Amino acid sequence: MKVLNVDNIRKGDQYTIEHEPISSINLMERAAINCVQWICNNYANNTTVNIFSGIGNNGGDGLAIARLLNQKNYNVQVYIIEYSKKYSSDFKQNLQRLKKTAVPIQILDKEDYSFNILPNSLAIDAIFGSGLSRPISGFAAKIINTLNESMAEIISIDIASGLFADKLSLEKSPSIVKCKHTLSLAFPKLAFFLAENEAYVGQWHSIEIGIDHGYIQSVEATAYYLEEGDLKLLLKSRSKFSHKGNYGHGLLVAGSYGKMGAAILSAKAALRSGLGLLTTHIPSSAVSILQTAVPESMLSIDTNAEYLSEIKDSSLYNAIGIGPGLGTTKSTQLAFKLLIQNTKNPMVIDADAINILSENKTWLAFLPKGSILTPHPKEFERLAGKSDNSLDRIEKQQNISVKYGVYIVLKGANTTISTPDGKLYINSTGNPGMATAGSGDSLTGILLALLAQSYGPESVCILGVFIHGLAGDIAALKKGFEALIASDIIDNLPNAFIKISSR
Repeated sequence: MKVLNVDNIRKGDQYTIEHEPISSINLMERAAINCVQWICNNYANNTTVNIFSGIGNNGGDGLAIARLLNQKNYNVQVYIIEYSKKYSSDFKQNLQRLKKTAVPIQILDKEDYSFNILPNSLAIDAIFGSGLSRPISGFAAKIINTLNESMAEIISIDIASGLFADKLSLEKSPSIVKCKHTLSLAFPKLAFFLAENEAYVGQWHSIEIGIDHGYIQSVEATAYYLEEGDLKLLLKSRSKFSHKGNYGHGLLVAGSYGKMGAAILSAKAALRSGLGLLTTHIPSSAVSILQTAVPESMLSIDTNAEYLSEIKDSSLYNAIGIGPGLGTTKSTQLAFKLLIQNTKNPMVIDADAINILSENKTWLAFLPKGSILTPHPKEFERLAGKSDNSLDRIEKQQNISVKYGVYIVLKGANTTISTPDGKLYINSTGNPGMATAGSGDSLTGILLALLAQSYGPESVCILGVFIHGLAGDIAALKKGFEALIASDIIDNLPNAFIKISSR
């Protein structure tokens, strides 16, 4: 699903109006019908509904929703926030339609903006839309603050009033509606995926309004939100007559004294992700540990007992992953440098391997093109420097990908994938229970396995991140968030692959 900026969202509305063709007011009606359907599916019609409408098109949506809910026997009260006398044309038409019903309407303006709503009622925010360009102030801000302090459950239409769609608010205490649900019309907004906006987005839901399909196909996206349907097109089917040699030989360079658990988790995840053959390069003291814990993996044994000091021949493998539990000793750093110099194919680089790059930033230019880096936010900070906010961090992420020709998987609540050609993918799977030791190690194994199977690096990132999160979601249904551990993610990889399989 494409994530569009505000200008392209507006152009989509206009394109649809001109080419369907459909009038603006009827497009608004279609949006309202679908919003009301969602509300009816989630709230009983004995719910008291308070609708707060501005005087622009977002307010017009609110008035249409009020009329349609009234027709379905909801108890509806409308508050019009009259911050201007310049009503939009569609707002005017919907106001006239609403006045033909028995729905009570109260005007809130700078002279009188007081209102009272019941604590257990529903409030629908349709005050300001996605086109907002400056912070809300004056009596409208006071209305929003009062609404936030109420005990009502809030649904925002398209976007929370006061929230910028394409940028972050720089105010310390901005006046923005804190909603439980956002009913996003047609396209999600970049703002939904920024950590600073969590309280202003709640759970967002895409509401189909019938934007012209040709426009959706052709318009340039700010980012792409990954959905299950995208994965079905990428996942390869297996030939009946294939054998393990058809599915690649991966080398996993991982583990050091006291950190062999990371190597075990990563190796298990790789083997659960379709890899034909796996060799794990480990310190010599860990041989019995790995052979016992992961008997399916072959071993490449370092001459050093406690950490990586050499890799003799990396040309034997279809793909290499390095980093989980690796450590950052000088010998390990030198071995990693030689591996970079002697490897032409893209690599998966994680954890301590990223920390080594952070201490030797000139090495970034020598990474094999198309390599995949998988930092968590703190590792990324070491690599790219401190960011002012999550939007600034994403921009830094994209800049590094373009500059060095690498893919960066920045792990988090909505893991983002940046590509060498400037694209940004936002993952839709995963949950807070996955914020646990070893979760990232399992992702490294998945990515290594897919890369060894000759998926392109972009497909590797998309498939790997989505499947990793999906396995975590399936695990969370059984274990909950608090009890979930990395092994649960690995154990549910088979279920994740089955779920997205096109067979």
